[in-house]
Amino acid sequence: MRIALSTGGGDAPGLNAVIRAAVLAALQRGWDVLGIKRGFAGLLGEDEVIPLTADTVRGIAHMGGTILRTTNRGSPFNYPIPQPDGSYTYVDRSDELVANAQALGIDAIVSIGGDGSLRIAQQLAKKGMHVVCVPKTIDNDVPCTINTFGFDTAVGTVVDALDKVHTTAESHDRVLVVEVMGRDAGFIALYAGIAGTADVILIPEIPYDVEKVCDKIRLRERHGRRFSIVVVAEGAVPIAGETSIIGESLPGQARRVGGVADKLAREIQERTGKETRALILGHLQRGGGPTSYDRLLSTRFGGAAIRAIEEGKFGHMVALQSPNIVFVPIEEVLKSEKRVDPHGDIVQTARDVGISFGD
Repeated sequence: MRIALSTGGGDAPGLNAVIRAAVLAALQRGWDVLGIKRGFAGLLGEDEVIPLTADTVRGIAHMGGTILRTTNRGSPFNYPIPQPDGSYTYVDRSDELVANAQALGIDAIVSIGGDGSLRIAQQLAKKGMHVVCVPKTIDNDVPCTINTFGFDTAVGTVVDALDKVHTTAESHDRVLVVEVMGRDAGFIALYAGIAGTADVILIPEIPYDVEKVCDKIRLRERHGRRFSIVVVAEGAVPIAGETSIIGESLPGQARRVGGVADKLAREIQERTGKETRALILGHLQRGGGPTSYDRLLSTRFGGAAIRAIEEGKFGHMVALQSPNIVFVPIEEVLKSEKRVDPHGDIVQTARDVGISFGD
C-alpha cells in the first residue's frame, strides 16, 4: 500500500501533528508514505512529491504550520493559469492529477483541509480516487465534527490578546474593538469573547445594530466602567448591512473579508465620544504551536485516517463525535453548514453574564 498526504487551505496549528500520526501509523502497517507539497500542486508538477519517513516527522508534533506547506489557491478542477497580459484563465487539471497519482503508484490520499478541500476530495472520489479527509479549520465550521484541530489554539491566542488589551483599555478609558477570524461562523469570537470577558461580541449569525453596541458602552460608563472591550468576527454584519471586504483576492482565492473593526471603531467614537481603537489579530491566530488539546485531537485524527484507509472507508471524513472518532461520508458533511446557534446555551450564557450581541 502506498498513500500520500496533502495539506490544503489556510494553515492551522496541529497540521504537523496530523502528518506525524498518519505517517507513523502507516509505517506501522508496512505502507509507503508520500507527501504532496502545497496542496495538490505537487501532483500537478508545480511542486514536489516527497517520501515521508519516521525521520521526516520526528519532533514536529509541537510545531505550527505544515512541513508540506499549503495553499488556498489552485483547485485542480479550476486551476488558475497566468497569461502574458497578466490575466488568468481557469482550466480543469483533475485528469492530469489522477494520471500523475496513478503513475506514482498512489493507492489512497489523506486530504487534510477545510470545506474547499472536502469539495475537491468529493470530486476526486467521483473520478475513482481513494480519498480520506481530515477536517482542518481554526474557524471550527466543518459540520459533523464537534471540533476541528486548531480551533482551541486560536481561541487561546485571542484570549491572551484580550487579557492584554484589557489593561491598556482600562488604563486609558478607551474602547478597544478586537477583530478576529470568522468569515461565516463566529465560534472564535464567541468562545474567546466569553473566556476573555468581553463586553460586546459580534458574530455573523447575529446581525448587530451599532447603536445597541453604543448603548452597552454608555451603560458601562454610567456604572463607572470607563472602558469596554468589543470582540467582532471579521464576517459580522450590521442589520441590513453587508460584509466588510478588504479588497480583491489573488486568482483562485475567495474574496478577502475583514476591516470591520476599523469601521466599527470609527462609528463608536463618533456616536459616544469615547476614544476608540481597533486591533485586527489576523494571521496571528493561525500561528504558533498547537495546544495540548489540539495536539491530541490532531494525533487522533491522523491515526483514524489510516484506520479509515485500512477499512476501505474511502470518500469519508474522520470526525470527533465524543467520546469517539468516527467516519462520516463526505457527501453527508457537505450537505449542511455548521454555524453558531443564536439560541444555544453558549450564546445564552454570554447574555446571562451581561455580554451584548448588539441586537
